[in-house]
Amino acid sequence: MYKIALAAIVSLLFSVQPAQAAGAGAGAGAGADKSQVVKKKQKKKAVRKAKRAKRQDLAKVIADDNRQRMVRRVAMVRGKRVVTYQPVRRAAPAVDPRSLGDIAGLRGTQDPLALRSNVAFVVDQNSSEVLFEKNANVALPIASITKLMTGLVVVEAGQDLDEVLRITDADVDRHKYSSSRLPVGARMTRRELLHIALMSSENRAASALGRNYPGGIGAFVDAMNAKARALGMNDTHFVDSSGLSSRNVSSARDLAKLVVAGHNEPLLREYSTTKDSIVKASGRPMRYANTNYLVAMPDWNIGLQKTGFINEAGRCLVMQAVIQGRNVVMVFLDSKGKMSRTADAGRMRRWLEALTPGSLGTGGAAAPAITTAAAPELAH
Repeated sequence: MYKIALAAIVSLLFSVQPAQAAGAGAGAGAGADKSQVVKKKQKKKAVRKAKRAKRQDLAKVIADDNRQRMVRRVAMVRGKRVVTYQPVRRAAPAVDPRSLGDIAGLRGTQDPLALRSNVAFVVDQNSSEVLFEKNANVALPIASITKLMTGLVVVEAGQDLDEVLRITDADVDRHKYSSSRLPVGARMTRRELLHIALMSSENRAASALGRNYPGGIGAFVDAMNAKARALGMNDTHFVDSSGLSSRNVSSARDLAKLVVAGHNEPLLREYSTTKDSIVKASGRPMRYANTNYLVAMPDWNIGLQKTGFINEAGRCLVMQAVIQGRNVVMVFLDSKGKMSRTADAGRMRRWLEALTPGSLGTGGAAAPAITTAAAPELAH
């Protein structure tokens, strides 16, 4: 009986050991599976971390790129998540909305015609009699009035007007980022470039004219300043051929001298007063219109004109016109409102038409002129 019981116990022990061994094996297998799961999770985590680092690196590159700003966009394409980065234009930096004339305090100057222009000067072209003046000696930015001097220098240099010139990347405006219809690579004659620079104030055309002067743009600007000195324009200074820089400055009295000189050139008279014209850029016809709608008005007799605008200068206009049989030069600078400069010209014409010849003179303007000494920060 004892032997039977002992045999049963031994048999039981041998049956338990395989079970324990099997359990141990199962435990080991479960441990291995768990380890693999952990490794997979760690790998996925590492991949996510790498992608996140890559995005951060890309974001840093984008942030450091001063040429353009990138926006991250996420879209679903055929059920898959697609991430793209697209360039967008930077927002324009905040600028002082006031012109330099406003900053100098010229806006408070009153005049009998309630002009919207901070500066006005009207003179008889033949007798040099001053008919009206308001802040006429202050040197202010003149914007695209600059192109009148550009045209004068080109014409007096006697360059071949039929020579074909090419618009290059150097003519692209990276100062004000103004638009242009002339693409880089476009080819036009010097004559056509001069035409649209004066008629439509085309900035790339004016740049190309200066750049193709003997000695390049630097020599051209020197020639502009030399011509200004020769004309007695002592309050005037130029730094470019287009007028995009606010450092191109002049006074109304000086600009009247430039208008008289420009009016002596038939080509400048014709090109600045053309209502519209079709020119060819690389053989492709393009229609340009005049920036001054007064040239198309039948009640105006305009012999030469030029408009201009940048924020620092306000709206500007110079004109030679015949009023009541009198050749008159009018200059309006730093005008407020898109139509205000031409409206001021209309007010001035009606005022001159209403005056008798004996009443004309410097007494026509109630407010005394402010000299450049009163606003030294605006002088060149």
